[in-house]
Formats: sequence, structure tokens, C-alpha cells
Amino acid sequence: MSKTLLYSAPALITFAVFGTEIDIKIILYSLITLCVLGGISAITISLVAKKFSVYEDPRINDVADLLPGANCAGCGYPGCRGFAEALVKSSDISEMICPPGGANVMTAIANILGMTASKVEPIVAVVRCNGKKEYRTVTNEYHGAKTCAIQHQLYVGESECSYGCMGYGDCATSCKFDTIYIDKITGLPVINEEKCSGCGNCVKACPRKIIEIRNKGPKLRKIYVGCNNCDKGAIVRKFCKSACIACGKCQKVCIFSAITMENNLAYIDFKKCTLCRKCVSECPTNAINEVNFPVKKKPENIEQTEHQKQAENKEQPETVNNNQ
Repeated sequence: MSKTLLYSAPALITFAVFGTEIDIKIILYSLITLCVLGGISAITISLVAKKFSVYEDPRINDVADLLPGANCAGCGYPGCRGFAEALVKSSDISEMICPPGGANVMTAIANILGMTASKVEPIVAVVRCNGKKEYRTVTNEYHGAKTCAIQHQLYVGESECSYGCMGYGDCATSCKFDTIYIDKITGLPVINEEKCSGCGNCVKACPRKIIEIRNKGPKLRKIYVGCNNCDKGAIVRKFCKSACIACGKCQKVCIFSAITMENNLAYIDFKKCTLCRKCVSECPTNAINEVNFPVKKKPENIEQTEHQKQAENKEQPETVNNNQ
């Protein structure tokens, strides 16, 4: 017998395959049933998709394309896509800011949405700790996971300052813009102000909250207290030579009410500070940092200049009045 034999009868069409007869009608009915079920399912899915479809504003994609795409969450939303959706749905974007994009990005987004963007002041992260290795006394040595978060949970630190930087670089690891690194000499984080977007990831990563977001200021100039220790002056001086001792001299010399004293710690409000630098010279422990300022002239040079002027005046010949 051959492997396949096809024959026909008046009322029966069958296949003979390996000696087994199969009615072709069964195959046709099965195919037709599957096609009908597939068509019904496709129509049902299409109707359900239209019924429960969610409209998405096409401007969301346009706004998302303008954002940096860093997904740093500095705006307070879960990624750039989430921020784009919030911008399109909002009726007022004046208080909404993309730290990495800055004013240029917010202006472009406002043009797409037909709104007005507020003026965005450039911001940057600063480290409020002056506890260099030369200023602090190391009383023990830590052996364990080299992360600030874990060490902070275990004990106060190698210098017994429970407020200072531990120097293991959780802030640098959290930075998506490669802006922060740990200085091997000082043991403190260094922030590249040119690259810093002010997203705030380092602020969240620091377990001791010594990193703060502040305005970049004119010509990148800033004045802030480089200490976060709330202990009393006599105690904090045992841990760090450059700590704030809450003497209050900086507060007294500030005529703009920019400095407040709370919990044995001075704080400079960058919105009120005029960058006069009087508080810097008044601080006995050099706890106040002045950044990107020109070097002050020494008093000796000023006195020397005055003496030179007096000498030049003496050398000038006196004018004689001929009318006398």
C-alpha cells in the first residue's frame, strides 16, 4: 500500500493515511470554527480597546524630548516622563523646575504649552563640613562596609563627630552627572560647580545631611557655614578645629539679619546674604566659607599705599602766591 491514497465516494471524502481514514469535513469545520472564533476575538479586543482607551496629550512627547533625560528626580517626579506629564496637565508651571535643564529648558517648555516660566536661579550643592583630616582628631579606625549609610548606623565615626562627613562617597555614587569626588588629602567631597545641576540626589544620599542646595550666586560666589555640628562649643572643639562654636559674633556683625543661631549652630540665609564678608573675618574658628571671592588686600599694603601718597605730596613743590 502506498503511504497516501486519495479516493472519492458519492457521499464521503476521506484520506487514507497509513491505513487510517480521516473525514475532510472535520478538518474544514475545525478551520472554519477557528477562523470565526479568531474574528470574534479580534472584534471584541478592538471594541474593548476603544472603550477603555486613555487619551494621551501629544504635547507630552514634545515636552519629554526637551528634558535632559537624566531621570534624576530632582524635579520631584519619577523621571523625566513623569515630569513631562505633570507639566502638560498643570495649569501653572511657574513653580515647577527642572534643575539639570535650568532656565533655557523651562522657557522652551513654556513656549510649547503657551505658558510663562518663572525665572529660575541656578542652584548648586555645597558641603557644609570643614572637617579636613588636619582639623579633626581620629580616635579609632573603621573596618567594615565602606559606605556612609552603614557606618552612620553603626557608630558616630572615626573622629567622634556624629555630624561630620565620613568620607566614603555615598554622595559621589549617587551623582548621575559625575560631579562629586572625594579628595584623598582632605577626606571631604569636592563638587564641580560647573557640572552640578542641583538635582539633590547627593542631599538624599548623605545620611548626615551635610550637603545643601543653594543658589550659585553672582559669579559663583557664596558664603555659608561649613559646619553641621549642634553640640556646644566646648565639646565640638574637641572634635574639630574648624567647627562652629556658636559664639554669635557673625550674627552680631550682620546688619542684614541673614544669620540665625539655632541649636548651637549658625546658619546663613543665602536669600538675605549680600556677600559683604564681614562675618567671615569675624569668625574665630574659620567655620564660615567664602567661595570664589578675590583675595582681600592685606592691611600692610593699604598702609604702605597711604604712606606713599603722603610722601608724594611732600615732594611736590609748594605754589607761591605772587599777589602777597
